[in-house]
Order: sequence, then structure tokens, then C-alpha cells
Amino acid sequence: MFQKMIEINMLYDFYGQLLTARQKEILKLYYEDNFSVSEIAEAFSISRQAVHDTIKKAEKALREYESKLGLVQKFEATEEVIAAIDLEINRLIKENSQNERLKEGLQKIKSIIDQINE
Repeated sequence: MFQKMIEINMLYDFYGQLLTARQKEILKLYYEDNFSVSEIAEAFSISRQAVHDTIKKAEKALREYESKLGLVQKFEATEEVIAAIDLEINRLIKENSQNERLKEGLQKIKSIIDQINE
């Protein structure tokens, strides 16, 4: 369940604006605010089944957006590449600690990478 929550939250961050207003509200209450299906049903004066159906339809829509656009996959791949570059720069800085000019250049590159990760 925890992994699914992470997945849906990530998809929501990328594609949430493409959902209907009601789907956004219900997903937010369910995944971010930890409301139960019953609590959401009561808040919207609808059945628990309607809440369940809305959640499932919204999750399906988010997954379909990802399958077509692949933004989350691209983001995760980019994060991995940046982490690998960062590790390599750290290694080079340590190995070349005597070469101030190279060390400065590597630290500039590292600071640019750090800005990307903010």
C-alpha cells in the first residue's frame, strides 16, 4: 500500500492538473490527508462506491498519462544520472585535491548540479 501511495503521489504531482476538479479533491483527501472512503463520501454527500469509483478512475487516468507521456520515468532516470555524475565529481575532487584549478572547476560543476536538485 505504501508503494502505491508513493506511486500515485508522484503521478499526481506530474499529472494532477489534468484530472477533473472532483478527482483532484478526492485524491488529495484520500492520499494526502488520509481520509477514509467513508469520510470522503460523507464530506461530498455521495456513496462510498462513488468515492471508490472516482479514486479508481483518477488512478487509471494518471497511469494512462504516464504511459503516454512518460514524464515520471524521465524524471527518475534523470535523477539517477545526476546522482551518478555527482558521485563521479566527488571522486575526482578527492583524487585531484592538489590540483586547485581542476578542483575549482569540478566544484563549480557540482554547484550547478546541486541547483538542479533543489
